[in-house]
Amino acid sequence: MFNTIRLPFTAADPFIMRAKDGMYYLYCTTEDETGLNGMGFPVRASRDLIHWEERGFALSSKTARWGTGNFWAPECYEFGGKYYLFYSADWKENPTGALENFRIGVAVSDTPEGPFMDISDKPIFDPGYPIIDANVLHEDGRFYLYYSRCCYEHSIDGLEESWIYGVELKPDFSGVIGEPVLLLRPEQEWEGRSAAATGRRWNEGSFIMKHEDRYIITYSGNFFGDPDYAVGYAVGKTPLGPFEKAEENPILECYGDVTGTGHSCMLHSPEGELLICYHGRTVHTGHDRVGFISPASLNENGKLTIRP
Repeated sequence: MFNTIRLPFTAADPFIMRAKDGMYYLYCTTEDETGLNGMGFPVRASRDLIHWEERGFALSSKTARWGTGNFWAPECYEFGGKYYLFYSADWKENPTGALENFRIGVAVSDTPEGPFMDISDKPIFDPGYPIIDANVLHEDGRFYLYYSRCCYEHSIDGLEESWIYGVELKPDFSGVIGEPVLLLRPEQEWEGRSAAATGRRWNEGSFIMKHEDRYIITYSGNFFGDPDYAVGYAVGKTPLGPFEKAEENPILECYGDVTGTGHSCMLHSPEGELLICYHGRTVHTGHDRVGFISPASLNENGKLTIRP
């Protein structure tokens, strides 16, 4: 049985993909020790999720076509024999001088370690507000993009809030089909633990998967820099909801000396066991976020349980 492991490197916003070569590839946001600090995406490879090899950088600000900084939350997918890296960054087009000008783009490569090249000189689409945390679902020939609307200038009852949306993608990723659908917003009590100190509430960092006839979407609540950063989930019957949040949320929060658990993705071990990868902090690791992998389980009713 898989037991929780701490990855031996910083791994903010970690995402793990198992490629057709049988290897696991981990992509993440850079922290200070890399020297890039939000300016590129390192790649690491493993066959067993325990021993990892450095594989360079998938994409950086030096090669990006539309992004200028704050390269965050990469996720990589294999479609049609090619690899597509979805990520968020500051868009160079900023006529209003917005303090947060994040958008989501996609880059492509023939190999999972890259190098990746942007498919366009602009983001996938512009909803008119800053967005981050791309996640993609491919089902029955259709693609769906999930993202977080930033708190910036999004005031709700005196607090700025981050909401999670979903929208169908064009098959070539050149844009979206239809209008984004609001899926999740802060509503549960635990999602407001950072509000008094920050004036903000968050639902962000979503990850969606299908389980039998249900869609399970995990997400993070609270400020990522606080110990209260935690993971909840919701269940829906279609890719674009509606979704109902689980009463037992949060399902992953502070444990032992680990705090700030969040921005997760789901995967399977080489033996087929369901796992969750996320970042957190400890007294020993300090401010930088390190990666963890813990066992998880889903029952026949779609109840998700994490065993850190």
